[in-house]
Amino acid sequence: MADRLVVLHRGILPPDPARIERLADTVYATEEELPLLLPGADIVLCWHSITPVVAAAWPEDPALAPDWVHVAAAGVDSLLFPALVGNPDVVLTNSRGVYDQAIAEYVLGLIIALAKDFPGTWEHQRRREWRPRDSERIGGRTALVWGTGPIGRAVARMLRAVGMRVTGAGRTARADDPDFGLVHTGARVRTALAEADYVVLATPLTPDTRGMVDASVLAAMKSGARLVNVGRGALVDEEALIRHLADGRLAGAALDVFAQEPLPAASPLWDLPGVIVSPHTAGEVTGWRADLADLFLDNLIRRNEGRPLRNVVDKNKGYVRERIRVTHPGDTSLRGAL
Repeated sequence: MADRLVVLHRGILPPDPARIERLADTVYATEEELPLLLPGADIVLCWHSITPVVAAAWPEDPALAPDWVHVAAAGVDSLLFPALVGNPDVVLTNSRGVYDQAIAEYVLGLIIALAKDFPGTWEHQRRREWRPRDSERIGGRTALVWGTGPIGRAVARMLRAVGMRVTGAGRTARADDPDFGLVHTGARVRTALAEADYVVLATPLTPDTRGMVDASVLAAMKSGARLVNVGRGALVDEEALIRHLADGRLAGAALDVFAQEPLPAASPLWDLPGVIVSPHTAGEVTGWRADLADLFLDNLIRRNEGRPLRNVVDKNKGYVRERIRVTHPGDTSLRGAL
């Protein structure tokens, strides 16, 4: 008997859904319909991930809970609620690997746009103003990539390729990492912040990382540095960031994610000089939905054949654990150094 699969969506379904329907007894649920359709399902595919509705619809009786939840995203923070995390029979998987190169290209584009002040150029064009001015080079500049998972690694490789000096911040210090060279942790992250021209956030949102870029971290950044966030908005204390941008201590920021999405029209971030706002689209490139569907389909085939699933999330940590050879363990005391 085929598994019962519930696909949670917001009006956009996976491409070529018949491929999935051939392998599972599939029903489609909006957020409003999910409380009626989730109990008794074997599998839930969250075709959009940033929603509290799964937690609200989760059945109180564990016997009615699905045993596999897949997220069409890299982040799983909205699904780390107690009933799912605490049930050892529920496997959580994500779409790790789909977004890596796209987000790395986006980060490079943002850094170039900040260094060359493309927003200013476009504004001058709109006003038909001819205003030559100097811009900055990115070659030789220093970037600290905070987050050493696959997205952070893709970013590091991309920035190194254009001549930037790149180090990482992670849970475990390393001196010869293949992508970052040095990976800082503990007090060394604060030292690295003071040296970096660009700080790129690429960490998952977990209880340990929520609010990790607070006023003290922003104050530790190099004067005139810029912040790029392609992780999660809640990694950053936005009020503190606004203050540091408004007083000119930071030269700018490129933000693709926000604590509240859509970003409220009243937010000062829309109008602060040196700030680029984009609507959580860093990973959305031509064909991205097909790639997400392919990954889920591969896992569905694996399940039907009794093989291990890809991208199984450690629910207590909030991400897929990876094994990287550690040369120098170092200090791991800094909260949120992923």
